[in-house]
Amino acid sequence: MTDLVQYYADRVNDIVALTTTLANFETPTSSKIHVDELANYIEGYLTNTLKAQVQRFAREQVGDILLAKWNADRPGTPILFMMHMDTVWPVGTLAQRPVHVEGDRLIGPGTWDMKGSIACVLSALKGLQDRGEFPDRPIWALFTSDEETGSNNSWTLIEETAKQVGLCLVMEFAATNNGLKTWRKGIATYNVSVKGKSSHAGNAPEKGINAVVELAHQTLRITEVNALDKGTSVSVTVVHGGTAFNVIPAEATAQVDVRFKTKAEADRVNSAMQALTPVLAGAQISVSQSNARPPMERDATMDRSYNQAKQLAAKLGFDLPEEGSGGGSDGNITAAIGVPTLDGLGPMGEGAHAAHEQVVISTIPFRTALLDRIAAEWVF
Repeated sequence: MTDLVQYYADRVNDIVALTTTLANFETPTSSKIHVDELANYIEGYLTNTLKAQVQRFAREQVGDILLAKWNADRPGTPILFMMHMDTVWPVGTLAQRPVHVEGDRLIGPGTWDMKGSIACVLSALKGLQDRGEFPDRPIWALFTSDEETGSNNSWTLIEETAKQVGLCLVMEFAATNNGLKTWRKGIATYNVSVKGKSSHAGNAPEKGINAVVELAHQTLRITEVNALDKGTSVSVTVVHGGTAFNVIPAEATAQVDVRFKTKAEADRVNSAMQALTPVLAGAQISVSQSNARPPMERDATMDRSYNQAKQLAAKLGFDLPEEGSGGGSDGNITAAIGVPTLDGLGPMGEGAHAAHEQVVISTIPFRTALLDRIAAEWVF
């Protein structure tokens, strides 16, 4: 164990305590008042303990967003830490499952996704300050409030902020192999609506246009768009149709979940979805897209960033493997606009969005030390 990792190992109880404090703020995305309570606490910590300059961006429907800056007047390209304060857990969950330690595990809702990551960032910045080693470069930290529901209220601000920096550090939890996530699939949801013509199923079925049958044809066509060998999945997941057992259905709808590793595949799928045409005479089809998130591709930019992080990890005495994810993060947003992005920098654990959510305490010192070194030694 290197001296720096030992430094954070000696302070791991403090990091666990800070994580516990953060997790004891219940912050479901849908409750602005609760997310704002955590934002108030973090803003106070940033201002009073870490001496940051903090901007607060008010939001009407979700919690406010915080942007902290250090060395704002210094030359150089900023490094941006990216975190979200919201969780998936409703208010009242802590009463049923309080945050607690069991051996090497800190267990409780929000600990891994992502209060533990926030605590690691704050602790790394404090460690740099306490040792008198805070880098003479601009360091920024963004705390958003709606990542769990798609970042719709923070997306534009994320892009505007990321365009000003040279590296985005997305503090989602570590990959299952204790590494970084060097690719994430993009996500798109399609809604397919079919209109037919109703008639009596017993007396005049031939006068109807069965929307459910038409949708069945389209479901098979949509399924053929899959390209699993390229990392593209196209899945019809929710279907509705019909009003009564004796009525030929006039309407039917389907929702389609699409995941893709490259923009080229996203474009191919979109073209195929928009080109759907009816099979039954007289049927009508409309297709709309929603909930789109671009892929975080493992391209040359990602390769350069990952290899530099891997070298910094090696200096700390650790390997830093890589992995991908079928789910998205705010790293999809920043990578898609060409900003170098590293994702999965949080601690190890398990149970994101699950009742057994937990952080592996023994992984905190290395992950915090890595953040420390990235902030201090990164070369653009």
